Amino acid sequence: MAKPLPSSVLCKPVCRARGGVHPPHNKFTAQSATQTLPLPAAVTIPLAQHIGAPCLPVVSVGQQVFVGTLLADRTDALCAPIHSSVSGTVKAIGPMICAGGRLADGVTIETDGNQTPDPDLQPFPVSSAEDLVAAARACGLVGLGGAGFPTHIKLRPSPEQPIDTILINAAECEPHITSDDRACLEDTPLIVRGMHTLLAALQPKQVIVGIENNKPKAIEALVREIEGNPDAENWLRVMPLPSHYPHGAEKILVQVATGRRVPAGKIPSFVGCSVLNVSSLAVLQNFIETGMPLTHRRITVDGPAVINPQNLLAPIGTAIQELLDFVGVHEPPAKVLSGGPMMGSALLNTAMPVVKQTNAVLAFDKKNDLSDRHQAPCIRCGRCATACPMSLMPTLIERYAKINDIENLRRVGVGVCMECGSCAYSCPAHRPLVQYMRLAKEIERKGRT
Repeated sequence: MAKPLPSSVLCKPVCRARGGVHPPHNKFTAQSATQTLPLPAAVTIPLAQHIGAPCLPVVSVGQQVFVGTLLADRTDALCAPIHSSVSGTVKAIGPMICAGGRLADGVTIETDGNQTPDPDLQPFPVSSAEDLVAAARACGLVGLGGAGFPTHIKLRPSPEQPIDTILINAAECEPHITSDDRACLEDTPLIVRGMHTLLAALQPKQVIVGIENNKPKAIEALVREIEGNPDAENWLRVMPLPSHYPHGAEKILVQVATGRRVPAGKIPSFVGCSVLNVSSLAVLQNFIETGMPLTHRRITVDGPAVINPQNLLAPIGTAIQELLDFVGVHEPPAKVLSGGPMMGSALLNTAMPVVKQTNAVLAFDKKNDLSDRHQAPCIRCGRCATACPMSLMPTLIERYAKINDIENLRRVGVGVCMECGSCAYSCPAHRPLVQYMRLAKEIERKGRT
């Protein structure tokens, strides 16, 4: 019989989140151990993989590079350097369409098949908060499931509001995606060592892994690993969360785990918290121990059009089509998403590359592509407002967006929308409410300039 999980490691949420929805989990790849994708003949690595200005190339055409070689950087605060994911020769540097429709340069590298690590890579010892911030930046780490916010900024200590709680986000509440679940199962020692690193460098009162309770094996693996170090039980915790979307949203996780609310326009450090994705923590700890920066992503490839759904480890810059070719598709997909069905974005084409934030690729056949459903007039049922975790009124925001009413958009708080998609999911009229939320935020943003 399995040993009961120790209650000293497990802890409970302190409050419930408002709103949200319960989409089907569809975690079909939860038992799929990560497979390494065969090395592509070439990769194209975009230089815009974080919020803020794109990086500037520091390599030239014809130059030989290795796995982990620095390709691009910039001195701006909102910047994370970009490294080569393969060894080979730089064949081209030129403009390309990056994630989110941004236009920036990309570096195309012809692989040599050897995957030789850069000989200059060295472990990056961390003994202080400043060392940790420097390591996160040197690693090129950004949020691996979100908008690409540079991790070193999240970890930067503030004298006005010290960080007392670090939350490791393993909620993975989006349907289909299991890449973080597999990280918890396959990189368990690395993750727990990373928790110790955070504890020693930032000296918070606690480090908590927030993980939805539909991942029992991952919860058990983390608890067993922490249990192996009795001293850690006073500081490290695992918090099973109800399976409720969008628990994986940063501000919602802070609220549920600590009871604190992050004000509009602020980040969790404003209320004494720092939130790291669990895969981000594994990458950071691996960089500290080996010097290898962020070069590969574990990606869930799934969807109704996929023949053999699984989790793949792929070099950043790999064409999405390479992933689909490996798993196979029943028919040419009607739509391919980067990310989950709730917050993911449709790809222009499958030649677009894997980037740092790519945690899933979902392929939908025509039968399951719901984007062309008939949109009926709003029936004023209020389900979107009930589902909104930020207490917004999406139909009102839609109305103001249509007439470019910037003043009222600000008054109703459009800036706090996190585009989780709960409103659109719950709408019986199939209104494209998330698109209107994004449009409204852009209208309000332009009104400030």
